[in-house]
Amino acid sequence: MAGRVVGKMALVSGAATGIGRSIAERLSFEGARVVVADMDEKRGTTVVAGIQDSGGDALFVNLDVTEEGSWQAAISATESEFGRLDILVNNAGIAIVESVDEMSFDDWRAVMAVNIDGVFLGTKHAVAAMRRTGGGSIVNISSILGLTGLEKLSAYCASKGAVRLFTKAVALECGRNGSGIRVNSIHPGYIRTAMVEDTCRRDYGDISTGLAELGKLHPIGRIGEPEEIAAGVLYLASDESKFVTGSELAIDGGYTAA
Repeated sequence: MAGRVVGKMALVSGAATGIGRSIAERLSFEGARVVVADMDEKRGTTVVAGIQDSGGDALFVNLDVTEEGSWQAAISATESEFGRLDILVNNAGIAIVESVDEMSFDDWRAVMAVNIDGVFLGTKHAVAAMRRTGGGSIVNISSILGLTGLEKLSAYCASKGAVRLFTKAVALECGRNGSGIRVNSIHPGYIRTAMVEDTCRRDYGDISTGLAELGKLHPIGRIGEPEEIAAGVLYLASDESKFVTGSELAIDGGYTAA
């Protein structure tokens, strides 16, 4: 176990799989006590068991990010078990691929409910918790598609763009009121997760072909790995970034540089 966030208490939403799992595991490795928050109890408890087997301290909490009461219960459980909340990572997200004229209003609302309502609710209740103990760090996982558009992903782009500007507004609010709370966003490129593998199958026929083609979209020549996003979260969660708030960190292999 290393030590960049030793003694800190973290909650990661959508932590049962993919990027969220890597974030939870990296924060634990660096000394944080971690709440693995997700609706998938089976996979979430597997993540917790793995952290505990590696000598870390973790707790699974069932969290539906679209429900305010679920957030209140999750943060209450964090404070009850660990005493306080120092780090919140709003990672949970979904995408629905559809042209704007064919997308149902229900699908639009579903994307917004998870991707931006969930970030709002998590941030709202984390800010209150962090104020009680003198500050903390909130990291919101947006996307390269919160910085640029892509056809058939209008809802996803809109929601992730909202995360970007919501982050900046709350960072100003928290910075100027002396709360000691920092708020930043991360904008991953295509990352090898189950969601991206599904994209590969759907759009390119198989995973290997899809990974190769998606890799070409990034000047660095490949797609990213979940661990590379976790490394950015670790920096923003740690005291190394104590002068960083309201920023957007693109971890995208150069995708948005063009």
